[in-house]
Amino acid sequence: MQGIADYEFIRPLGESNYGTNYLANTPARLGIAADQVVVKVIAGPTSDDAFRRATRELKHFSVADSDRLVAVYDAGRHGGAFYYAMEYLPMGSLEKPNVPLDPRQSVDAVRDAALAAHALHERGIAHRDIKPANILIAEDGGRLADLGLSQLLSPGMVMTGLGKIGLEYTDPSIMLGAQASRASDIWSLGACLHFALTGRGVYGELQSTEPLLLVRSILASQPALAADLPPAARDLIADCLDADVAKRPRTAAEVAERASGVAATLAAV
Repeated sequence: MQGIADYEFIRPLGESNYGTNYLANTPARLGIAADQVVVKVIAGPTSDDAFRRATRELKHFSVADSDRLVAVYDAGRHGGAFYYAMEYLPMGSLEKPNVPLDPRQSVDAVRDAALAAHALHERGIAHRDIKPANILIAEDGGRLADLGLSQLLSPGMVMTGLGKIGLEYTDPSIMLGAQASRASDIWSLGACLHFALTGRGVYGELQSTEPLLLVRSILASQPALAADLPPAARDLIADCLDADVAKRPRTAAEVAERASGVAATLAAV
């Protein structure tokens, strides 16, 4: 199979909103113990300015003070295409786990994603793309992956032009032109927690996969929480999704702490 730079691809792992993930053999130059890494190849050519922005933000991502972030090892351009290499976690994602998950494991994964998001926020970075597909499963909980670089690689790109980006996990204010922020990531964490406990998004079954129609449908709707949520989970999710940003949890660390309480309740059942 083809590769990029000195990465030999083993197989594709799937597409995201702005690139394709590949499982690849680890080049010796990285000096890491893992035999395999994930390489994300960004669709389309990348300008010099976009490359500088993306690598700068990936550097901040890689040095953020959290072991709940997926490790980023390398980034570069090859033939005009931007790519970066990160840790491979074979247990899959919250959206598509490769192992059976019980409710507590799912909540623990969201808790860890919240801890990771908090570390990014403390460095002034909004993740921009927190969704179940980007919450990866590990033996000890979860990892937050796939920093939302699309806004850096294509500044000014409207939300409706990004394709499959997990719109139902995106704060509706972003679709109306607001900047990604700590508060918008907290909205996304609440929506992910709802998915972790119910297997469904907060808008139920969305009928279309076409981005513009999805945006219209979401903006015309209100999030609806499942009736059978545990009380502590319902309260936390409702707070994260509050339209009044001032009423949301102040930090993702607070979300993580409250999610730990939810997990403890599940363990006691």
